[in-house]
Amino acid sequence: MADHPEITYIGCARCGTQIAGLDGRYACSGCGWVNEWTEGHRPLPAAGRRRPQAAPRPQQP
Repeated sequence: MADHPEITYIGCARCGTQIAGLDGRYACSGCGWVNEWTEGHRPLPAAGRRRPQAAPRPQQP
Protein backbone atom coordinates (compact mmCIF):
# COMPACT_ATOMS: atom_id res chain seq x y z
CA MET A 1 0.00 0.00 0.00
CA ALA A 2 1.33 3.43 -0.92
CA ASP A 3 2.08 6.14 1.64
CA HIS A 4 0.31 8.71 -0.50
CA PRO A 5 -3.39 8.87 -1.37
CA GLU A 6 -4.52 7.28 -4.62
CA ILE A 7 -6.96 8.95 -7.01
CA THR A 8 -9.96 6.68 -7.54
CA TYR A 9 -13.00 7.01 -9.83
CA ILE A 10 -16.66 6.03 -9.53
CA GLY A 11 -20.03 6.87 -11.02
CA CYS A 12 -22.01 9.07 -8.60
CA ALA A 13 -24.57 6.99 -6.69
CA ARG A 14 -27.23 9.70 -7.18
CA CYS A 15 -26.78 11.20 -10.67
CA GLY A 16 -24.27 8.88 -12.39
CA THR A 17 -21.65 11.57 -13.12
CA GLN A 18 -18.10 10.21 -13.28
CA ILE A 19 -16.29 11.60 -10.19
CA ALA A 20 -12.79 11.26 -8.76
CA GLY A 21 -11.86 10.96 -5.12
CA LEU A 22 -8.97 10.13 -2.82
CA ASP A 23 -8.79 6.55 -1.56
CA GLY A 24 -12.49 5.89 -2.19
CA ARG A 25 -13.88 9.06 -0.62
CA TYR A 26 -16.06 11.00 -3.03
CA ALA A 27 -18.10 14.18 -3.34
CA CYS A 28 -20.10 14.97 -6.49
CA SER A 29 -20.01 18.58 -7.61
CA GLY A 30 -23.01 17.98 -9.89
CA CYS A 31 -25.64 16.97 -7.33
CA GLY A 32 -23.91 17.28 -3.96
CA TRP A 33 -23.85 13.55 -3.10
CA VAL A 34 -21.07 12.57 -0.67
CA ASN A 35 -20.21 9.04 0.42
CA GLU A 36 -19.65 8.16 4.07
CA TRP A 37 -16.01 8.77 5.06
CA THR A 38 -15.80 5.26 6.53
CA GLU A 39 -16.27 3.81 3.01
CA GLY A 40 -12.72 4.82 2.06
CA HIS A 41 -10.19 2.21 0.97
CA ARG A 42 -7.95 2.74 4.02
CA PRO A 43 -8.07 4.55 7.35
CA LEU A 44 -7.57 8.29 7.44
CA PRO A 45 -4.13 9.39 8.70
CA ALA A 46 -3.79 10.05 12.40
CA ALA A 47 -3.54 13.65 13.56
CA GLY A 48 0.16 13.15 14.33
CA ARG A 49 0.89 12.60 10.63
CA ARG A 50 -0.33 16.02 9.56
CA ARG A 51 2.18 18.58 8.42
CA PRO A 52 2.92 21.31 10.93
CA GLN A 53 1.27 24.59 10.09
CA ALA A 54 3.43 27.57 9.22
CA ALA A 55 4.00 30.10 11.96
CA PRO A 56 1.61 33.07 11.77
CA ARG A 57 2.97 36.14 10.08
CA PRO A 58 3.68 39.11 12.33
CA GLN A 59 1.06 41.79 11.93
CA GLN A 60 2.18 45.06 10.48
CA PRO A 61 1.41 48.25 12.42
